[in-house]
Amino acid sequence: MSVFTLTADEREWTLAPRLAELTERHRHACPPYGRILAAIGSHGPYERVAELPWLPVRMFKTHELRSVPKEEVFRVLTSSGTTGQRPSRVHLDRKAAAAQPRMLAATLREVLGERRLPMLIVDTRSVVRATTLSARGAGVLGMMNLGRDHTFVLDDGGEVDAAAVRAFLARHGGGPFLIFGFTFMVWLHLRELGLDLSRGVLIHSGGWKKLADLAVGAAEFRGRLASECGLTRVHDFYGMVEQIGTIFLEGPEGDGLYCPDFADVVIRDPETWQEAPPGVPGLIEVVSTLPTSYPGHVLLTEDLGVVHGVDDGTWPGKRFSVLGRLPHAEARGCSDTMVAPMGGALSSTAAERGDSVRKPASHEAGEGGDAADGTAAA
Repeated sequence: MSVFTLTADEREWTLAPRLAELTERHRHACPPYGRILAAIGSHGPYERVAELPWLPVRMFKTHELRSVPKEEVFRVLTSSGTTGQRPSRVHLDRKAAAAQPRMLAATLREVLGERRLPMLIVDTRSVVRATTLSARGAGVLGMMNLGRDHTFVLDDGGEVDAAAVRAFLARHGGGPFLIFGFTFMVWLHLRELGLDLSRGVLIHSGGWKKLADLAVGAAEFRGRLASECGLTRVHDFYGMVEQIGTIFLEGPEGDGLYCPDFADVVIRDPETWQEAPPGVPGLIEVVSTLPTSYPGHVLLTEDLGVVHGVDDGTWPGKRFSVLGRLPHAEARGCSDTMVAPMGGALSSTAAERGDSVRKPASHEAGEGGDAADGTAAA
Protein backbone atom coordinates (compact mmCIF):
# COMPACT_ATOMS: atom_id res chain seq x y z
CA MET A 1 0.00 0.00 0.00
CA SER A 2 1.41 3.37 -1.05
CA VAL A 3 2.26 6.08 1.49
CA PHE A 4 2.23 8.75 -1.22
CA THR A 5 -1.52 9.20 -1.67
CA LEU A 6 -2.67 12.38 0.11
CA THR A 7 -3.16 15.71 -1.60
CA ALA A 8 -2.05 18.82 0.28
CA ASP A 9 -5.58 19.47 1.58
CA GLU A 10 -6.13 15.84 2.56
CA ARG A 11 -2.77 15.80 4.32
CA GLU A 12 -3.67 18.95 6.25
CA TRP A 13 -7.00 17.48 7.38
CA THR A 14 -5.30 14.22 8.36
CA LEU A 15 -2.13 15.48 10.05
CA ALA A 16 -3.31 18.62 11.86
CA PRO A 17 -5.52 16.82 14.42
CA ARG A 18 -3.05 13.98 14.89
CA LEU A 19 -0.13 16.35 15.44
CA ALA A 20 -2.22 18.51 17.76
CA GLU A 21 -3.02 15.37 19.75
CA LEU A 22 0.69 14.53 19.93
CA THR A 23 1.45 18.09 21.07
CA GLU A 24 -0.92 17.71 24.01
CA ARG A 25 0.40 14.25 24.82
CA HIS A 26 3.99 15.47 24.90
CA ARG A 27 2.97 18.62 26.80
CA HIS A 28 1.79 16.46 29.69
CA ALA A 29 4.25 13.57 29.42
CA CYS A 30 7.46 15.59 28.91
CA PRO A 31 7.72 18.29 31.62
CA PRO A 32 10.52 20.32 29.93
CA TYR A 33 8.47 20.44 26.71
CA GLY A 34 5.39 21.45 28.69
CA ARG A 35 7.34 24.30 30.29
CA ILE A 36 8.57 25.43 26.87
CA LEU A 37 4.99 25.63 25.58
CA ALA A 38 3.91 27.48 28.70
CA ALA A 39 6.80 29.94 28.39
CA ILE A 40 5.92 30.84 24.81
CA GLY A 41 2.18 30.90 25.52
CA SER A 42 1.36 28.15 23.06
CA HIS A 43 -1.99 26.46 23.56
CA GLY A 44 -4.66 24.95 21.34
CA PRO A 45 -6.74 24.61 19.47
CA TYR A 46 -4.33 24.18 16.56
CA GLU A 47 -6.33 24.11 13.35
CA ARG A 48 -3.50 24.00 10.82
CA VAL A 49 -0.15 22.23 10.74
CA ALA A 50 1.63 25.59 10.40
CA GLU A 51 0.03 26.78 13.67
CA LEU A 52 1.66 24.03 15.75
CA PRO A 53 4.57 25.05 17.98
CA TRP A 54 7.92 23.92 16.69
CA LEU A 55 11.10 23.00 18.51
CA PRO A 56 14.56 23.84 17.14
CA VAL A 57 16.25 20.52 16.50
CA ARG A 58 19.26 21.73 18.43
CA MET A 59 17.22 21.39 21.63
CA PHE A 60 17.92 17.65 21.44
CA LYS A 61 21.63 18.43 21.84
CA THR A 62 21.19 20.43 25.02
CA HIS A 63 18.15 18.94 26.77
CA GLU A 64 16.75 15.54 27.63
CA LEU A 65 13.34 15.47 25.99
CA ARG A 66 11.40 12.24 26.39
CA SER A 67 7.73 11.45 26.89
CA VAL A 68 8.11 8.00 28.41
CA PRO A 69 9.45 6.95 31.82
CA LYS A 70 13.18 6.23 31.86
CA GLU A 71 12.54 2.54 32.52
CA GLU A 72 10.53 2.30 29.28
CA VAL A 73 13.33 3.70 27.13
CA PHE A 74 14.39 0.88 24.81
CA ARG A 75 17.02 2.70 22.77
CA VAL A 76 18.75 6.09 22.76
CA LEU A 77 20.03 7.32 19.41
CA THR A 78 22.70 9.99 19.40
CA SER A 79 23.94 12.17 16.60
CA SER A 80 26.39 15.03 16.35
CA GLY A 81 28.21 16.75 13.53
CA THR A 82 31.88 16.65 14.36
CA THR A 83 34.16 15.56 17.15
CA GLY A 84 33.68 17.66 20.27
CA GLN A 85 30.05 18.58 19.63
CA ARG A 86 27.41 17.54 22.11
CA PRO A 87 25.23 14.87 20.49
CA SER A 88 21.50 14.96 20.03
CA ARG A 89 19.76 12.31 22.13
CA VAL A 90 16.56 10.70 20.89
CA HIS A 91 14.71 8.43 23.30
CA LEU A 92 12.70 5.54 21.88
CA ASP A 93 10.42 3.07 23.57
CA ARG A 94 9.80 -0.33 22.00
CA LYS A 95 6.75 0.84 20.07
CA ALA A 96 8.54 3.81 18.54
CA ALA A 97 11.63 1.73 17.75
CA ALA A 98 9.48 -0.85 15.95
CA ALA A 99 7.61 1.78 13.92
CA GLN A 100 10.75 3.30 12.38
CA PRO A 101 11.95 0.44 10.14
CA ARG A 102 8.37 -0.41 9.25
CA MET A 103 7.59 3.11 7.98
CA LEU A 104 10.97 3.47 6.30
CA ALA A 105 10.27 0.27 4.39
CA ALA A 106 6.75 1.45 3.50
CA THR A 107 8.18 4.70 2.12
CA LEU A 108 10.85 3.03 -0.01
CA ARG A 109 8.47 0.34 -1.21
CA GLU A 110 7.08 2.96 -3.57
CA VAL A 111 10.23 2.71 -5.69
CA LEU A 112 11.58 -0.71 -4.71
CA GLY A 113 8.43 -2.81 -4.89
CA GLU A 114 7.20 -5.42 -2.45
CA ARG A 115 10.06 -7.92 -2.72
CA ARG A 116 13.47 -7.59 -1.09
CA LEU A 117 15.92 -7.02 -3.91
CA PRO A 118 19.53 -8.15 -4.24
CA MET A 119 21.63 -5.29 -2.89
CA LEU A 120 24.85 -3.54 -3.85
CA ILE A 121 26.24 -1.31 -1.09
CA VAL A 122 28.64 1.45 -2.11
CA ASP A 123 30.73 1.14 1.02
CA THR A 124 32.99 -1.25 2.86
CA ARG A 125 31.75 -4.08 5.06
CA SER A 126 33.88 -2.77 7.94
CA VAL A 127 31.50 0.20 8.35
CA VAL A 128 28.87 -2.12 9.86
CA ARG A 129 31.36 -4.13 11.92
CA ALA A 130 32.63 -1.24 14.03
CA THR A 131 32.23 -1.56 17.79
CA THR A 132 30.78 1.96 17.88
CA LEU A 133 28.29 2.30 15.04
CA SER A 134 28.62 5.59 13.16
CA ALA A 135 25.76 7.31 11.36
CA ARG A 136 27.22 6.01 8.13
CA GLY A 137 27.22 2.50 9.55
CA ALA A 138 23.74 2.91 11.02
CA GLY A 139 22.45 4.12 7.67
CA VAL A 140 23.96 1.17 5.83
CA LEU A 141 22.75 -1.32 8.43
CA GLY A 142 19.22 0.07 8.36
CA MET A 143 19.05 -0.10 4.58
CA MET A 144 20.42 -3.65 4.55
CA ASN A 145 17.12 -4.76 6.08
CA LEU A 146 15.47 -3.87 2.77
CA GLY A 147 17.75 -5.99 0.60
CA ARG A 148 19.28 -9.47 0.30
CA ASP A 149 22.49 -11.06 -0.97
CA HIS A 150 24.39 -7.98 0.20
CA THR A 151 27.52 -7.21 -1.80
CA PHE A 152 29.88 -4.38 -0.85
CA VAL A 153 31.41 -2.35 -3.68
CA LEU A 154 34.52 -1.50 -1.62
CA ASP A 155 36.91 -3.87 0.07
CA ASP A 156 38.08 -3.38 3.67
CA GLY A 157 40.81 -1.07 2.42
CA GLY A 158 38.30 1.24 0.77
CA GLU A 159 39.23 0.23 -2.77
CA VAL A 160 36.70 -0.76 -5.43
CA ASP A 161 36.22 -4.54 -5.52
CA ALA A 162 35.31 -4.83 -9.20
CA ALA A 163 35.42 -8.63 -9.10
CA ALA A 164 32.79 -8.75 -6.36
CA VAL A 165 30.54 -6.37 -8.30
CA ARG A 166 30.94 -8.38 -11.51
CA ALA A 167 30.03 -11.57 -9.63
CA PHE A 168 26.96 -9.83 -8.19
CA LEU A 169 25.87 -8.68 -11.66
CA ALA A 170 26.40 -12.18 -13.04
CA ARG A 171 23.90 -13.43 -10.47
CA HIS A 172 21.43 -10.57 -10.43
CA GLY A 173 22.16 -8.16 -13.30
CA GLY A 174 19.30 -9.50 -15.40
CA GLY A 175 16.63 -8.28 -12.98
CA PRO A 176 16.01 -5.34 -10.68
CA PHE A 177 18.45 -4.83 -7.83
CA LEU A 178 18.97 -2.22 -5.11
CA ILE A 179 22.01 0.03 -4.85
CA PHE A 180 22.54 2.09 -1.71
CA GLY A 181 25.27 4.55 -0.82
CA PHE A 182 26.00 8.01 0.45
CA THR A 183 25.90 10.51 -2.38
CA PHE A 184 29.58 11.47 -2.47
CA MET A 185 30.73 7.85 -2.32
CA VAL A 186 28.35 6.91 -5.12
CA TRP A 187 29.80 9.70 -7.24
CA LEU A 188 33.38 8.65 -6.49
CA HIS A 189 33.09 4.92 -6.97
CA LEU A 190 30.17 3.79 -9.15
CA ARG A 191 31.27 5.62 -12.26
CA GLU A 192 34.77 4.15 -12.20
CA LEU A 193 33.40 0.61 -12.40
CA GLY A 194 32.52 0.96 -16.07
CA LEU A 195 29.76 -1.63 -15.69
CA ASP A 196 26.15 -1.77 -16.84
CA LEU A 197 23.97 -0.98 -13.82
CA SER A 198 20.85 -0.19 -15.84
CA ARG A 199 18.62 -2.61 -13.94
CA GLY A 200 19.53 -1.07 -10.62
CA VAL A 201 17.52 1.29 -8.40
CA LEU A 202 19.82 3.72 -6.60
CA ILE A 203 18.83 5.09 -3.19
CA HIS A 204 21.33 7.67 -1.93
CA SER A 205 21.62 10.44 0.62
CA GLY A 206 24.17 12.69 2.26
CA GLY A 207 27.40 14.15 0.96
CA TRP A 208 25.94 16.90 -1.21
CA LYS A 209 28.20 19.48 0.42
CA LYS A 210 31.27 17.68 -0.89
CA LEU A 211 29.75 17.49 -4.35
CA ALA A 212 28.86 21.18 -4.20
CA ASP A 213 32.53 21.86 -3.49
CA LEU A 214 33.23 20.06 -6.78
CA ALA A 215 30.47 22.08 -8.52
CA VAL A 216 28.42 18.93 -9.12
CA GLY A 217 24.68 19.53 -8.89
CA ALA A 218 21.76 17.12 -8.86
CA ALA A 219 21.19 17.34 -12.62
CA GLU A 220 24.81 16.48 -13.45
CA PHE A 221 24.81 13.73 -10.82
CA ARG A 222 21.81 12.04 -12.41
CA GLY A 223 22.98 12.72 -15.96
CA ARG A 224 26.46 11.28 -15.50
CA LEU A 225 25.18 8.18 -13.72
CA ALA A 226 22.76 7.61 -16.59
CA SER A 227 25.37 8.07 -19.32
CA GLU A 228 28.25 6.25 -17.61
CA CYS A 229 26.45 3.49 -15.67
CA GLY A 230 23.04 3.24 -17.32
CA LEU A 231 21.42 4.19 -14.00
CA THR A 232 18.14 6.01 -14.58
CA ARG A 233 16.16 5.05 -11.47
CA VAL A 234 17.81 7.35 -8.94
CA HIS A 235 16.25 8.60 -5.70
CA ASP A 236 17.77 10.95 -3.15
CA PHE A 237 16.18 11.28 0.28
CA TYR A 238 16.19 13.77 3.17
CA GLY A 239 15.89 12.80 6.81
CA MET A 240 17.42 13.15 10.25
CA VAL A 241 17.96 11.13 13.38
CA GLU A 242 15.61 13.43 15.33
CA GLN A 243 12.75 12.11 13.18
CA ILE A 244 14.12 8.64 12.70
CA GLY A 245 12.06 6.51 10.30
CA THR A 246 10.70 9.50 8.38
CA ILE A 247 12.33 10.27 5.05
CA PHE A 248 11.35 12.62 2.25
CA LEU A 249 11.93 10.77 -1.01
CA GLU A 250 12.92 12.15 -4.40
CA GLY A 251 10.37 11.45 -7.10
CA PRO A 252 11.16 9.31 -10.15
CA GLU A 253 11.52 12.36 -12.39
CA GLY A 254 14.05 14.03 -10.07
CA ASP A 255 11.70 16.98 -9.69
CA GLY A 256 11.98 17.31 -5.92
CA LEU A 257 11.48 15.58 -2.60
CA TYR A 258 8.02 14.33 -1.62
CA CYS A 259 6.42 13.82 1.78
CA PRO A 260 4.97 10.46 2.83
CA ASP A 261 1.38 10.56 4.07
CA PHE A 262 2.44 10.65 7.74
CA ALA A 263 4.73 13.67 7.31
CA ASP A 264 4.94 17.13 5.78
CA VAL A 265 7.19 20.18 5.51
CA VAL A 266 6.56 23.84 6.22
CA ILE A 267 8.95 26.42 4.76
CA ARG A 268 9.20 29.34 7.18
CA ASP A 269 10.27 32.91 6.40
CA PRO A 270 13.26 33.47 8.74
CA GLU A 271 12.21 37.08 9.33
CA THR A 272 8.51 36.65 10.11
CA TRP A 273 8.41 32.88 10.90
CA GLN A 274 5.25 32.68 8.81
CA GLU A 275 4.83 29.97 6.18
CA ALA A 276 6.48 30.99 2.92
CA PRO A 277 4.57 30.49 -0.34
CA PRO A 278 5.84 28.12 -3.05
CA GLY A 279 8.91 29.46 -4.77
CA VAL A 280 10.12 31.48 -1.77
CA PRO A 281 13.06 29.94 0.15
CA GLY A 282 13.11 29.67 3.93
CA LEU A 283 13.92 27.42 6.85
CA ILE A 284 12.61 23.87 6.63
CA GLU A 285 10.23 22.68 9.34
CA VAL A 286 9.56 18.95 9.30
CA VAL A 287 6.52 17.32 10.87
CA SER A 288 5.81 13.64 11.39
CA THR A 289 3.42 11.50 13.39
CA LEU A 290 6.12 8.91 14.16
CA PRO A 291 7.77 10.55 17.22
CA THR A 292 5.52 9.25 20.00
CA SER A 293 8.12 8.67 22.72
CA TYR A 294 9.72 12.13 22.51
CA PRO A 295 8.49 15.58 21.34
CA GLY A 296 10.07 15.46 17.89
CA HIS A 297 6.87 15.68 15.86
CA VAL A 298 7.29 19.35 14.82
CA LEU A 299 10.92 20.40 14.32
CA LEU A 300 12.60 23.45 12.86
CA THR A 301 15.81 22.51 11.07
CA GLU A 302 18.84 24.60 10.17
CA ASP A 303 18.40 23.76 6.50
CA LEU A 304 17.16 26.13 3.84
CA GLY A 305 14.61 24.84 1.37
CA VAL A 306 11.92 25.80 -1.10
CA VAL A 307 8.61 24.30 -2.18
CA HIS A 308 8.50 24.05 -5.97
CA GLY A 309 4.88 23.04 -6.33
CA VAL A 310 1.86 21.52 -4.66
CA ASP A 311 -0.13 18.58 -6.08
CA ASP A 312 1.57 19.09 -9.45
CA GLY A 313 4.12 16.26 -9.53
CA THR A 314 4.37 12.50 -9.83
CA TRP A 315 2.99 12.08 -6.32
CA PRO A 316 0.53 14.38 -4.53
CA GLY A 317 1.44 16.92 -1.87
CA LYS A 318 4.33 19.36 -1.65
CA ARG A 319 7.36 19.00 -3.88
CA PHE A 320 10.47 20.64 -2.38
CA SER A 321 14.25 20.86 -2.43
CA VAL A 322 16.92 21.38 0.20
CA LEU A 323 19.06 24.37 -0.78
CA GLY A 324 21.79 24.00 1.83
CA ARG A 325 22.70 24.80 5.38
CA LEU A 326 21.80 28.02 7.16
CA PRO A 327 24.93 30.24 7.36
CA HIS A 328 26.83 29.67 10.62
CA ALA A 329 24.86 26.47 11.28
CA GLU A 330 26.77 23.73 13.01
CA ALA A 331 28.25 21.25 10.55
CA ARG A 332 27.11 17.68 10.87
CA GLY A 333 27.96 14.60 8.93
CA CYS A 334 27.12 10.97 8.39
CA SER A 335 29.84 9.47 10.53
CA ASP A 336 28.63 10.03 14.05
CA THR A 337 25.28 8.48 14.90
CA MET A 338 25.31 5.52 17.25
CA VAL A 339 23.15 3.73 19.74
CA ALA A 340 24.14 5.09 23.15
CA PRO A 341 23.75 3.61 26.62
CA MET A 342 20.63 4.70 28.41
CA GLY A 343 20.85 7.36 31.10
CA GLY A 344 23.08 10.39 31.39
CA ALA A 345 20.50 13.11 31.90
CA LEU A 346 21.23 16.41 30.22
CA SER A 347 20.55 19.81 31.75
CA SER A 348 17.04 21.06 31.10
CA THR A 349 17.42 24.48 32.69
CA ALA A 350 16.97 26.43 29.48
CA ALA A 351 14.11 24.20 28.39
CA GLU A 352 12.39 24.81 31.69
CA ARG A 353 12.70 28.54 31.13
CA GLY A 354 11.73 28.25 27.46
CA ASP A 355 14.74 30.28 26.37
CA SER A 356 14.99 31.34 22.73
CA VAL A 357 12.38 28.96 21.41
CA ARG A 358 10.07 31.06 19.29
CA LYS A 359 12.48 33.76 18.12
CA PRO A 360 15.83 32.14 17.49
CA ALA A 361 18.70 33.99 15.92
CA SER A 362 20.25 32.21 12.96
CA HIS A 363 22.62 30.23 15.17
CA GLU A 364 19.80 29.12 17.46
CA ALA A 365 17.49 27.65 14.86
CA GLY A 366 16.89 23.93 14.61
CA GLU A 367 19.71 21.89 13.31
CA GLY A 368 18.24 18.90 11.45
CA GLY A 369 18.60 17.82 7.88
CA ASP A 370 21.16 15.09 8.16
CA ALA A 371 20.40 13.94 4.67
CA ALA A 372 21.82 17.10 3.21
CA ASP A 373 25.20 16.10 4.62
CA GLY A 374 24.63 12.53 5.79
CA THR A 375 21.86 10.69 7.56
CA ALA A 376 21.06 7.77 9.74
CA ALA A 377 17.43 7.86 8.87
CA ALA A 378 17.43 4.17 8.51
